[in-house]
Amino acid sequence: MSAQRTRALVAAWGPVLEALPDAAWVVDTRTRRVVLVNDAACQLLGAERDALVDMAADSMIAGTEDMAFWASSDGEVAAGLCSETVIYTTQGRLVPVLRSVRPMEEGGRGHALVRLTDFSAQRRAEDERETVVAELQATLEATADGILVTDLDGRVRACNRRLAEIWSMSLALFDSRDEKALADWMRCSVVDPEAYVRRLKALQDTPLLGSTERLTLHTGQVLERVTRPLWCRGRPQGRVFSFRDMTESLATDQRIALVASTDPLTGLPNRRLLAETVAAAAGTSRRTGRGFALMVIDLDHFRHVNDTLGHEIGDQVLKDLARRIQGCMREDDQLARIGGDQFALLVEGADTAAAEAMARRVLALVAQPCNLDGVQFTITCSVGVALCPANGSTLDQLVTHAEAAMRQVKDAGRANYRIYQTRAHADFRKHMTLDHAMRQALVSGRFKLHFQPQVHLESGRLVGAEALIRWRDPELGDVSPAQFIPVAEETGFIIAIGDWVLSQAVRQAALWQQRGTPVPIAINVSALQFQQGQFVDRVASVLAVSGLPPSLLELELTESILVRDAEDALHRLQALSRLGVKLSIDDFGTGYSSLAYLKRFPIDKLKVDRSFVQGLPDDDSDVGIVRAILQMARALNMKVVAEGVETETQRQFLLGEGCDMFQGFLFAPALDHLSFERRLLSARDPQAAPLMRLVHG
Repeated sequence: MSAQRTRALVAAWGPVLEALPDAAWVVDTRTRRVVLVNDAACQLLGAERDALVDMAADSMIAGTEDMAFWASSDGEVAAGLCSETVIYTTQGRLVPVLRSVRPMEEGGRGHALVRLTDFSAQRRAEDERETVVAELQATLEATADGILVTDLDGRVRACNRRLAEIWSMSLALFDSRDEKALADWMRCSVVDPEAYVRRLKALQDTPLLGSTERLTLHTGQVLERVTRPLWCRGRPQGRVFSFRDMTESLATDQRIALVASTDPLTGLPNRRLLAETVAAAAGTSRRTGRGFALMVIDLDHFRHVNDTLGHEIGDQVLKDLARRIQGCMREDDQLARIGGDQFALLVEGADTAAAEAMARRVLALVAQPCNLDGVQFTITCSVGVALCPANGSTLDQLVTHAEAAMRQVKDAGRANYRIYQTRAHADFRKHMTLDHAMRQALVSGRFKLHFQPQVHLESGRLVGAEALIRWRDPELGDVSPAQFIPVAEETGFIIAIGDWVLSQAVRQAALWQQRGTPVPIAINVSALQFQQGQFVDRVASVLAVSGLPPSLLELELTESILVRDAEDALHRLQALSRLGVKLSIDDFGTGYSSLAYLKRFPIDKLKVDRSFVQGLPDDDSDVGIVRAILQMARALNMKVVAEGVETETQRQFLLGEGCDMFQGFLFAPALDHLSFERRLLSARDPQAAPLMRLVHG
């Protein structure tokens, strides 16, 4: 190509070529050489302009199609060429392009324009879109939920196979993506299709609305449908539906709720579910004015069944008794198990009379004979009743009051019922107050020991003392042992009190013995304290630490100790006797001692209860009882001490009948240790008249 022609070509086409946004060059079709290149081509190919000009046309793009095209052009490109291909830059980079070859003159001879459009960015975008679509589809298929994406007109845009599984669709229906067929299938699958359609219509009318609801299918499945609007460029484009099969989850929740609210043995409601029922019944009571009753049913001596027949039989008894009680209930009543052998029965609409009638039915049903594993036996129960709203409106309030009434039944002999009375509750509060104050008194050192002298009837000599506990409280004042000892025995605190009395009495007796005025000290021992496994060892330890001779300590026991477990009591008494400790039976005649056992026990003294002394010598029955005790004591070689002697005539009668000793106000009340010590020293004065000096001095 001549230089003149080249300059004319550059002048004519150069500006046009540079104005093109794409890479372009001009090929002389006769020579098949590049004659003009724009900057975009240089940048795309990564080559200088001079290197590209005069390059063979089939070298610029060395693809098979291009080489074949230029080889067949024969100086004419009238047909042109347009297709996708790739080029390799001088840097070795592979670039996807849309290449077109078009003639620049009529007839296709002369020059051809080659134009390259780089669509690598577009390809990357397409690849990224394909990747995103693939990831989204994989995500859809991986989720446990069924997913359905629709446009605003309800046409299916996307869905996963889990949707077909949840809705039990055939694969043919699912693969068809037939919107109407899919919609019809789902509508016909729900239990309430009309409500289902109404809800879909509401969602379609409000494209910005999201919702969560449950659908029940004819198959029994329960689906949770969550729908959210599909947004694009700030505008709703459709809707995304998510369907989750909740059937198994709900069943599991129901099983958990059942376990949490029912008793596993009997299947009855437990305390938690009963509390909900009581709360609902209390609400109804407030609206209607009709109350209800709550009964606490506690089996009597049920522990004996477990200990004797085994826990398996015990469990069968509980289930059988639950069925019996359920047999007398009305539809609105509810029976619950709230403890090991304790049930609670809510009786709807019951006043006092109705509650009593139900309690009698329960007592009768429970008391019917049991026949399990070839063994026949009878169980009884004690029933306490609380009424709503009179005795409370919550489960805790009603159970507390019903249990208080039930405990009164237990104390009165069991196998009966009692309606809760407010006074009993007040007594229980007083009991709690006294128990707390008593425990604080022991810690704070408010308990004191007083000593009541014991006098030999014939000689008038002071021969011993009974240690008696006294308590003065800063708030309660002087509290009588008759008030706090029963409470201590009931709560078990009598063990701590008894141990304190033992150590303090032995300590005081040891001091008197060290001062040359030894005197035997008697202390009361409760049944609970005596039954402690380490009681004998504790007595031995206290004696060893104090240095008191065991013969100066006397333990006063009640008759109940001897009859509760005679063999065990015998072993303990023999162990105490071997220590050298003296033993006596306090308040003799008021219990149930068996002479057959009594003669086996190493007892040194019997103490006649004050109730038999008060009527002496005028009351014939008291006279007969005291004479019988004295005769029995002589037969068993035991000494006798009369308690509560207050008059000279009582003393004279006892002296005449051969009683050994007495104690009581005739000689002295219980004295503090200093006053007793003065009496003791006075009694040792050889110049003093034995009895009169002591009585009046």
